[in-house]
Amino acid sequence: MKTIYIVRHAKSSWKYDSVKDHDRPLKERGINDAHLLSKFLAKTISRPDVFISSSANRALHTGIIFCENFSYPMANLKISKQLYSFSDGYLVKTVKALDDSFDSAIIFSHDHGINTFVNKFGSKPIAHVSTCGVVGIEFKEKYWKDIKKGNTILVEFPKYHK
Repeated sequence: MKTIYIVRHAKSSWKYDSVKDHDRPLKERGINDAHLLSKFLAKTISRPDVFISSSANRALHTGIIFCENFSYPMANLKISKQLYSFSDGYLVKTVKALDDSFDSAIIFSHDHGINTFVNKFGSKPIAHVSTCGVVGIEFKEKYWKDIKKGNTILVEFPKYHK
């Protein structure tokens, strides 16, 4: 059995016109939401075996906050340039390429790709994954490359905890 947690990066800032999209930082609200949700999840779920983040600053910063609150070594956080995509293609490829020694993983990525992924692979329709939203999907398959339709086991958004 395999379990994936997909996290949409926390709320980012559009304040800086000269900053490239890839480099946009988190807003204060995003930082607070990431701490709020990751502290809740660290008490609720088992720590995932591997943490993987898009290389974009906002996703990476969200991932670092989750690492901190899950007591996951930041040096082990894997960074993927491919996850800086707004389609589900690279997300699917990333999940299906996970090492089978990992029974669970948490991935920090972006809108659109996440929405498509959780609706394609999960059992519960989700209209929109908000910033810092987390969706957990459990699969019966033994190998990541074989995952098909799974069971949505967790849907958490920051607004549920405020």
